[in-house]
Amino acid sequence: METQFDIEFKESAPKYMQIIKSLLLAISKGKLKRGDKIPSINQLSEEYLLSRDTVEKAYKHLIKDGVLVSARGKGYFINRVDIENTTRILLVFNKISNYKKQIYNAFVDSMGPNVNVDLHIHHSNVNIFRNLIQNSLGEYDNYVVMPHFYENSEEALEVLKLIPGEKLILLDKDIEQLSKKHSAVYQNYEKDIVYALNQAVDLLKSYHKIILIFPSMIPYPKDIIKGFRIFCIQHHFEHEIIYDFHEDSQAIKNAAYVSIEENDLVNLIKKCREQKLVVGKDIGIISYNETPLKEILLDGITTISTDHDLMGRTAAEMIKTNRQALVKNPFTLIRRKSL
Repeated sequence: METQFDIEFKESAPKYMQIIKSLLLAISKGKLKRGDKIPSINQLSEEYLLSRDTVEKAYKHLIKDGVLVSARGKGYFINRVDIENTTRILLVFNKISNYKKQIYNAFVDSMGPNVNVDLHIHHSNVNIFRNLIQNSLGEYDNYVVMPHFYENSEEALEVLKLIPGEKLILLDKDIEQLSKKHSAVYQNYEKDIVYALNQAVDLLKSYHKIILIFPSMIPYPKDIIKGFRIFCIQHHFEHEIIYDFHEDSQAIKNAAYVSIEENDLVNLIKKCREQKLVVGKDIGIISYNETPLKEILLDGITTISTDHDLMGRTAAEMIKTNRQALVKNPFTLIRRKSL
């Protein structure tokens, strides 16, 4: 039987996925119609020198999706022709948090209904990330990855290199060592905190000391610490870096705190109430990463934050318009009553 669809095999994609895509393309072009018979598993494997298991795997996927139907003793037939050329995207985050949910929602909404977005979490674990990427190569049209790895970063870099550059968008962080033409919508953690705190210099001068509360257990980029120190030295602010703010920690009067993690923010606010310190007067608070809750908590918590909605929308638009670029996402101070 002459094959009614052409398969041009490429090294970067699993062969069974290429069989599926080729058959769906033939349907969308009208080369295959409902009721048409296609080659058997043995015929296709012999014609293209494929293993029988490879062809069988492709046919099983197509049967599961209702595209093919098998008739015992007769063969395989086209069952559906209402096929949409759906874009498939693998979205890989390092963790789930409130602000990353904002990125996800903005990305999915911007991509629209005819796109399948699979979300996975690598937990900054290179082994999880490697297995995820290796098992998904060729199955997605685009790979959108948050490359936050605090250990084994060189191994993570090698995994990223497995993804074709034109299909890869790094999210939240760029990696200069990735010597391939990829895209990114990123933050510059060192320069961003300097820029945002510069917008609050007039308010920070009301306090005798600035304290950065940096989490010890939850990984964040150390460039935040570097940028904080640069800002304080530039403006001659007395400053200190502490790791975590516990329930038994003491808040210092006339100090301004920059809190990275929300658990530390909660403990700091509780301690202010316990010590009868008025936030915004006796003590200043700046929180990292904007969330809807911070807009109303204590009549408004001052934040320094990237625009998470914009980050998700920008990545989506780059995919929809097939644009490759390195885009620095905005990072600003939002003034409220806590400072």
